[in-house]
Amino acid sequence: MENNENLLEVRGLKMHFPFHSGSLLNRKKGYIYAVDGVDISIKKGETLGLVGESGCGKSTTLRAVAQLHKPTAGSVMLKDKNLVTLPSNELMSARKDMQIVFQDPYASLNPRMTTRDIISEPLRIFNKAGLLTMTKTEIDERVEQLLERVGLSRFFKNRYPHEFSGGQRQRIGIARALALKPDLMLCDEPVSALDVSIQSQILNLFKDLQEEFGLTYMFIAHDLAVIQYISNRIAVMYLGVIVEISDSAELYKKPLHPYTQALLSAAPIPDPAVERKRQRIILTGDVPSPDKVRTGCYFSDRCQHRMDKCNDSIPTLKDAGPGHQVACFLYNDPD
Repeated sequence: MENNENLLEVRGLKMHFPFHSGSLLNRKKGYIYAVDGVDISIKKGETLGLVGESGCGKSTTLRAVAQLHKPTAGSVMLKDKNLVTLPSNELMSARKDMQIVFQDPYASLNPRMTTRDIISEPLRIFNKAGLLTMTKTEIDERVEQLLERVGLSRFFKNRYPHEFSGGQRQRIGIARALALKPDLMLCDEPVSALDVSIQSQILNLFKDLQEEFGLTYMFIAHDLAVIQYISNRIAVMYLGVIVEISDSAELYKKPLHPYTQALLSAAPIPDPAVERKRQRIILTGDVPSPDKVRTGCYFSDRCQHRMDKCNDSIPTLKDAGPGHQVACFLYNDPD
């Protein structure tokens, strides 16, 4: 993966959801600031892992990148095209280069469709739109090739989702995502619903596919071991913003942001001697409500290193070493 060209560039991405009073007039009461200014770049052929606790905005970020949510603000540049401003016909064409693997293999497949229909659906839709020219025979051949490539028999193509295990269903979801030969795959916790023994198989499949097809991944996971294994770089997210970005090995070796340190301290280490000696960082307080406009550091309410300026200024990502950025006043002062 020696490539300096960015395939995806996200700048100033915001996703604010309005909520209403619930009264008879149902007036707008405010906004949920689910994603509040995210900057991400992903190079061709690399895997960027996005990690953070539940509700921090990871999946919303991924869906806003895919334009499943229309962003409140910001730009999403894929192959030098801003997906946010593309008209619908051009956006559909751009979707060929970007596909999603969803979290729940039980909910993401239509139970009334056969495996053949599920995997071929993107091909048939793009055929109908005039963006592909494939015959029915070619589509069938492509389905069989994809099934075998993800580790399933081509004879499974006439079966329905209920006839498969969770891991097999996720393989079908991966085959569907590969159908249009995308450059970028957005993976929304694709192994979190699977048994641990199956997780490793699916992760290795992702790695093999990346090497074979030159794929680029944006990969979300709760499990820090999964993120470490699959990612080249890792972005740590808290309350809708990125607080630290670094190469995977560097982040686990030298986490800088207090939130990243607390997050990694909660992950068990499979070495009893090391596990007994290390100290857990216990965060106090709860995650602030995402409906409040922030005037200071997003993490200041729970940070043991809080300073006065943390309440008045919002730190931005600054270089803290080669390929390492952190948004914290411990390492940079407000402009």
